[in-house]
Amino acid sequence: MLTLPRSVRILIGSTPIDMRKSIDGLTAIVRDELQEDVYSGHLFVFVSRRGDRVKILGFDHGGFVLYYKRLERGQFRLPHMDPNAMAVEIDATQLAMLLDGIDYGRVRRPTHWEPLLDPPAGRPMDKPPSP
Repeated sequence: MLTLPRSVRILIGSTPIDMRKSIDGLTAIVRDELQEDVYSGHLFVFVSRRGDRVKILGFDHGGFVLYYKRLERGQFRLPHMDPNAMAVEIDATQLAMLLDGIDYGRVRRPTHWEPLLDPPAGRPMDKPPSP
């Protein structure tokens, strides 16, 4: 279980990678192909050609962290990706569902409440009585 603050971006690379790559090879992909700062604290997700393995690279407190998961059966359900995009950004909930094998393209999120941009000028009961 990963607990991440909202400030951490999670990027999934759009092209499959060779899973023999380790930290140095993955940092080169982040830097050269994705053109992102590997030391930013964001997470970079890479998927194998067969879609049954995932590596997640991040930098934390002076060192790299590499998370690796291999499915014994099936494939990871990846989000829809634009063919021209080098990476797609997802949130922590979507990452958790991806790692659990859930096809979150079929999951519907409820609409969340957001405050009004221009709230009304007070409550009706606060207005002075009309003469």
